[in-house]
Amino acid sequence: MKTIVKLIGVIFCFSAMLSCKNNAATETGDTNADAPSENAGTQDLGQAFLKDDEATPNVLDIAVGSPDHTTLVAAVQAANLENALVNAGPLMVFAPTNAAFDKLPEGTVENLLKPENKDQLAFILKHHVTPGKYDKEFLKKFKTLGQASNENVPVEVKGDDVYVGGAKIIASIPAGNGIVHVVDAVILPSN
Repeated sequence: MKTIVKLIGVIFCFSAMLSCKNNAATETGDTNADAPSENAGTQDLGQAFLKDDEATPNVLDIAVGSPDHTTLVAAVQAANLENALVNAGPLMVFAPTNAAFDKLPEGTVENLLKPENKDQLAFILKHHVTPGKYDKEFLKKFKTLGQASNENVPVEVKGDDVYVGGAKIIASIPAGNGIVHVVDAVILPSN
């Protein structure tokens, strides 16, 4: 008898939840609230494409919201690394500005954004990510950092300035899943 009562309770709860969901979709005029858009591309799937107005912005949100990082965002999208940047982390992202990308030899960025160079682009971008969430002061204690590219980059302190892989940290922004260190140069891997 107890099993039947529990089963009826589960069915009632499930029906109530389904009814609430359908009512919410009907109230907004969206009877297909959970159906994927016909125009949704296969690359637009994953955590990076879920929107949450209440959570602290993650490292990807910070980059996307910055007018000084449009080249970086285009590169992340071309390499399909959006979902990697919304992982729980913590992640330290050394985010080159548009001006940093402009310092590269002419045509470098355009060449890297081509589909046939996706792997090389992803490797370079991973060279800008380190596990952890260390502020600039704490980074002064390091001699090297291990990057997601499986290479190490040197950390240098010059006065109050901290350089990672030759790129100077010019600002730091805490994120929900780590920290974004804005840098003035692209950190290129040794190979």
